[in-house]
Amino acid sequence: MSEEKKQEKPYWEDKEYSFFSHKNCEYFPCHETKDTDNFNCLFCYCPLYALGSKCGGNFKYTDNGIKDCSACLLPHKKKNYGYIMSKYNEIMELAKKNR
Repeated sequence: MSEEKKQEKPYWEDKEYSFFSHKNCEYFPCHETKDTDNFNCLFCYCPLYALGSKCGGNFKYTDNGIKDCSACLLPHKKKNYGYIMSKYNEIMELAKKNR
């Protein structure tokens, strides 16, 4: 494999649509983090929530069976845009079931 091929970036990296940080939001940051410069607000409400235990994030279920994502930074890390987009087929399949 050529050196150029190894260093090829994902299609979304460095694109404006893949990152948004709303530092003036009264809830910023909504999760505890030391890296506010790379805190992505694009997925303010996580699209992976509906995937339940298959979301890939750091969550737990409360005693009442509610998914608690308060310790999860997966949708808020700049580098995870590609991962979230890769899960959209699963989300679409769920949506089809709920027609």
